[in-house]
Amino acid sequence: MKFGIIKERKIPIDRRVVFSPEELVRLKKDYPNAIIKVESSDIRIFTDNQYSSLGIEVTGDVSDCDVFFGVKEVPVDFLIPNKKYFFFSHTIKKQEYNRKLLQAILSKRIELYDHETIVDEKNRRLIGFGRYAGIVGAYNGFRAFGIKFELFTIPKAETLNGKEALIEKLKRQTLPPIKIVVTGRGKVGMGTKEILEGIKIKHVSIDDFLTKIYDQPVYTQIDVLDYNKRKDGQVLDNLDFYKNPQDYVSDFERFTKVADIYMAGHFHSNEAPVILSREMLRAPDCKIKVVADISCDVGGPIACTIKASTIADPFYGYLPSKNSEVSYTHPGAIVVMSVDNLPCELPKDASEGFGEMFMQHVIPAFFNGDKDGILQRAKMTENGKLTERFAYLQDYVAGK
Repeated sequence: MKFGIIKERKIPIDRRVVFSPEELVRLKKDYPNAIIKVESSDIRIFTDNQYSSLGIEVTGDVSDCDVFFGVKEVPVDFLIPNKKYFFFSHTIKKQEYNRKLLQAILSKRIELYDHETIVDEKNRRLIGFGRYAGIVGAYNGFRAFGIKFELFTIPKAETLNGKEALIEKLKRQTLPPIKIVVTGRGKVGMGTKEILEGIKIKHVSIDDFLTKIYDQPVYTQIDVLDYNKRKDGQVLDNLDFYKNPQDYVSDFERFTKVADIYMAGHFHSNEAPVILSREMLRAPDCKIKVVADISCDVGGPIACTIKASTIADPFYGYLPSKNSEVSYTHPGAIVVMSVDNLPCELPKDASEGFGEMFMQHVIPAFFNGDKDGILQRAKMTENGKLTERFAYLQDYVAGK
């Protein structure tokens, strides 16, 4: 089996990579029959020399490889027919802007394995950059708060060297006794929690968060049944919510009345109710001043996420009374952080963590006959057609 690590070509540039040099050394050690080539790149967080100095072949031509590993979408002109590709295609939700990409993949008879489709038998995602999105998103939330209220100014995460450096910067700041609510207990939510725990923000129960006054910053982390409730008043379980989201409405308003910062790290399905509505944000007793929408679902469950912001310009103001964007310095504005590629700000940490997960969950499948069905479940296309699992994309591919 011949693996190729491809150069990232999407604009804006992404410095992340699926495997660090050290992880490729481990791959070669664990699977001596594997042949590995790294396509030369001048933007990757790890230099060509860092790979070649460890005995990894770096070349300008990886076209003879069987399987290609990348992070972002591969431009259509660079797709090689009849190969296997792993990257984030951003097509599984029928994203309009990538329709031509999936069409090209099918016409070139490429086998596509989207990183988002790598799941276990219970459909739980096995790899991703969610943890690092949570880490950077939480840092950016505090950075927004400091700038908005002229309390402190800290540098962008992309200028610092890893999670510990972010924590050290935040530890040096003095925070007022604010309340922070976090949605989500997956990789994004737990990444957010790493920052909160790292800077010693006190964790409190939901009841205490809603009812008690503190003389220090505190946070609570809530799950789907904490911020949604059944329309008929029944209290069931998470599984019922996932199966019947249409039977629920948001119960998040009780948090808007006491929280200063909202850090959103949840997964949201299309059928699930809005979490933070325009009405909640317009309410006279809404206390939220900063929304760090780490999930960044534009037009989704958080009404103030009206656009994706960027690493270069991460914050904008949202004026609830007008449902419109204003300067975040506007006295009535809620500051919104909705960067949609947060892990790019920690490319080294994110790449190392991603490679570890990939080695654990994906690479063995190439050498054990895919005994756990990892590759079979993840495969989106084969022989110019969508696989059965992804046949729901047929209308999307056809442009309907």
